[in-house]
Amino acid sequence: MDIHARVTSKGQVTIPKPVRDALNLEQGDAVLFRVEGSHATIARSDDFIAMAGCVAVPPAVRGMAWADVLKRAYRDRGDA
Repeated sequence: MDIHARVTSKGQVTIPKPVRDALNLEQGDAVLFRVEGSHATIARSDDFIAMAGCVAVPPAVRGMAWADVLKRAYRDRGDA
């Protein structure tokens, strides 16, 4: 589906209704813009609060500070 829209003087774009319908977007929903080169895509943004608890935390890092988890991951990956 290709649908055109215009950018206002304030840099705003109204998401056309067919696009809102296709993405099931409603007022207040968050969207994600991904820019790759000279193209951008828009996607419905995940509700991270609703996703809480859906990813298991490995026992080795349970209770560890997030900064320490990142350091460990970078070290294990060879970035440290």
